[in-house]
Amino acid sequence: MYMSRIAKNPIILPNGVEVSLGGGEITVKGAKGVLKCVIDPLVELSVKDQTIQVVDDRSDRRRNSLAGTARANIANMVKGVNSGYEQKLTLVGVGYRAQAKDNLLSLSLGFSHPVEFLAPMGVTIETPSQTEIVVKGCDKQVVGQVAANIRAYRPPEPYKGKGVRYSDEEIVKKEAKKK
Repeated sequence: MYMSRIAKNPIILPNGVEVSLGGGEITVKGAKGVLKCVIDPLVELSVKDQTIQVVDDRSDRRRNSLAGTARANIANMVKGVNSGYEQKLTLVGVGYRAQAKDNLLSLSLGFSHPVEFLAPMGVTIETPSQTEIVVKGCDKQVVGQVAANIRAYRPPEPYKGKGVRYSDEEIVKKEAKKK
């Protein structure tokens, strides 16, 4: 048996980030917020100085797979409370606009009515321009899910590429029908 290559790497805590373990749960506090995560009882963690290390135990295959996942989730939590995550979306289409006010995003996507999206707690939505949306937060999973939910209102179509897309997304366009 071997230990996951991901789980072998220690997580170095930046200044201003505090970690506490207890009751099968890990809590990470930082400048951007507080995140909590339940850790499987098979995974053992040790916190020394400014590092978190997954305890090396090669006896169980399930334990090894859980160790890599737990290490990745904790590393994402540490990065999230320290610097945060952001996802950028772009609106492509004539008349497609976005406007953010407090935690409410109003989208004009070619429907007969404007689409209203209420951001969950811990997530902020900004609109630097009418065709750009920036979703920010400290929880990587929540930021990604909010961006996916906004994109789902009008995913990019394959002929003209109109719709809501991630800013780094490449749309492969289909050839139009020939006469």
